[in-house]
Amino acid sequence: MSDKKSRARLIIFSDGAARGNPGPAGAGGLIKDSTGEVLAEISEYLGETTNNVAEYKALILTLEKALQYGKDEVKIYLDSELLVRQLTGAYKVKNSGLKPLFERARQLLTAFNKAGIEHIYRSENAHADELANKAIDKFIKGEKAEKKIDNIPGQESLF
Repeated sequence: MSDKKSRARLIIFSDGAARGNPGPAGAGGLIKDSTGEVLAEISEYLGETTNNVAEYKALILTLEKALQYGKDEVKIYLDSELLVRQLTGAYKVKNSGLKPLFERARQLLTAFNKAGIEHIYRSENAHADELANKAIDKFIKGEKAEKKIDNIPGQESLF
């Protein structure tokens, strides 16, 4: 079996949503195997924060879950052009509130032998967006607690 075929691959769709900026926010993520079978869905309420923070936290939560599958390659699809450009090095991270989230996301990406990130249209990321908004709706209805992300210094001060 060739190295390319033996490589275990995951496909990730991730999205953060905030109703207001800042406002109630949610994280949505979808993890698929290389055949397209859904392995996991992430839907977490994030508290009051900005859309960009929600986007990063959604990616972090989804990557943390993806690592549990022990695969060595990941392809990530995001509708946030800012995240894609920051994570690929096209943009610098200037916002001090985003820097720890950017660092955590980069740290998680290095756990994979190969990681690709691609920008997609919002319409192509509808499932992850639905999961993010579902988390906000559940929290508003009193059905879900806020999710804190571990290992990110300064997280409490992000909004």
